[in-house]
Amino acid sequence: MIDGRTVLAVVPARGGSKGVPDKNIRMLGGKPLLAWTLEAAGQSRYIDACVVSTDSPRIAEVARQWGGNVPFMRPSELAKDDTPGIEPVIHAIQEMGEYDLVVLLQPTSPFRSAEDIDRCLEAYVSSGATSVVSLVEADKPLSWMFTLGERGAIQSVLAETEIALSRQEASKVFVLNGAVYVSSCATVMETRSFFHTDTHGYVMPKDRSLDIDTPLDFLWAEFLSRQMKQQTS
Repeated sequence: MIDGRTVLAVVPARGGSKGVPDKNIRMLGGKPLLAWTLEAAGQSRYIDACVVSTDSPRIAEVARQWGGNVPFMRPSELAKDDTPGIEPVIHAIQEMGEYDLVVLLQPTSPFRSAEDIDRCLEAYVSSGATSVVSLVEADKPLSWMFTLGERGAIQSVLAETEIALSRQEASKVFVLNGAVYVSSCATVMETRSFFHTDTHGYVMPKDRSLDIDTPLDFLWAEFLSRQMKQQTS
């Protein structure tokens, strides 16, 4: 609970991952990928309940083995490749009953910490924003980004006539890292989104911002987990 408001965390973990088969329960640093998020949620100061939303009995079993709460199974129609990511969150809110705030924690962000979760919640409360989402500074400035025309001609994504060739001259830009999304349950139910005109951002460092989507991402995560283990041993 934070500021007198109850907090529900939702961890969506469907079973049909194609980029990395069985991604959500693949072992990373001695434990399933899903377990990293469950541990961070369990260490949060503010989360009152954390539920895993899955359509897979196998994932549900692994989640429970690592202390996860799976009070319901996600319907198959909400676990398709083209299912909008907000739908499992809405389903979980409906299944769990009355909570004030909802936090979406994707299991593909294993290095997000309990502190990151709590700071997002604190930012939500202190700012009065409709929602708070986690970000990371982009590797390249926006002025270095282009689209390609049919004949290969480049077109800047900006309306600027001059392109900043120096990093120092370019404005910082940020991208979603997929780690933490916070809003009120009522807002999510009404708007079916975490994104609004007054959504605020919480910036996380690169070493906690990895979002695993490909086999290469998983290899990088395995390297980072080994480095983390060496630093703490």
